Amino acid sequence: GTGKELLARIIHYSSNKASCQFFPVNCSSIPDSLLESEIFGHKKGAFTGASADKQGLFEVALQGTIFLDECADMSPSMQKTLLRVLEEKKIRRVGETMLRDIDVRIIFATNKDLKELVLQKKFREDLWDRINTFTLQLPPLRQRKDDIHLLVNYFIKELKKPGSNITIIPEALKLLTEYKWPGNIRELKNEIK
Repeated sequence: GTGKELLARIIHYSSNKASCQFFPVNCSSIPDSLLESEIFGHKKGAFTGASADKQGLFEVALQGTIFLDECADMSPSMQKTLLRVLEEKKIRRVGETMLRDIDVRIIFATNKDLKELVLQKKFREDLWDRINTFTLQLPPLRQRKDDIHLLVNYFIKELKKPGSNITIIPEALKLLTEYKWPGNIRELKNEIK
């Protein structure tokens, strides 16, 4: 709710990859077996229900961006597989032996302290070393009061129906700025709706 995906989208659409695809993936909401198929793809017959070959997001996002949210929730085996992909820039679909080249930017995000998880041996240190090239901290919205005005205007513009003229009066903006926002940006967006 702090705006991790929104920031990832801004990074993507402000870069030379803006004309390519952006795919968000919530690693904590997909079981490992499905996550592997989702991001790497699978071969027909690789498992029950695999009735056709399927490209994974790493292939589909060709030269685009994949946003792996809640990456701290990946299993150790998935972390190991992802580390190999990052090192070799190749993927293998589930049930295949052939390696496929990939060209994709990967943005990782989590609400957990990865350094602490590495110390607790719950997150691979070599994967942490590989992905920790540029780190951005997103504090909760209550610590970023100056962002509220910008976000309110953004959400109004995003949600506005054609032909409508919606604005926010200063008194309402003051109330929104003074509120603590326990639900962060997600709560603010719902309030604007």
